[in-house]
Amino acid sequence: MNTASSRKADVTAITSQRKNPSMCQHQPPCPTADSADREAALLTASHPEQGWSLLCNGVLLFEDTGELLPDGQIIAPHRPLGTDTIMTAA
Repeated sequence: MNTASSRKADVTAITSQRKNPSMCQHQPPCPTADSADREAALLTASHPEQGWSLLCNGVLLFEDTGELLPDGQIIAPHRPLGTDTIMTAA
């Protein structure tokens, strides 16, 4: 039964090593994914042909302004209202 306890210790050691460090490695750090200004994070990867970008804080930002947070939470598109009545200069 000594092997079962040693296996558990090995799994615990491996699991603790797999925790991902913060994606943001620069200073000053970007806003976190749960902050109100999360869209201000730096761009890490951009795929405009597919309609998405990955921000430094782990947020997937879609071209329709929708977002997918690292914890799986979905933020609905939030385009500005009233774009159908854009005024132009005379």
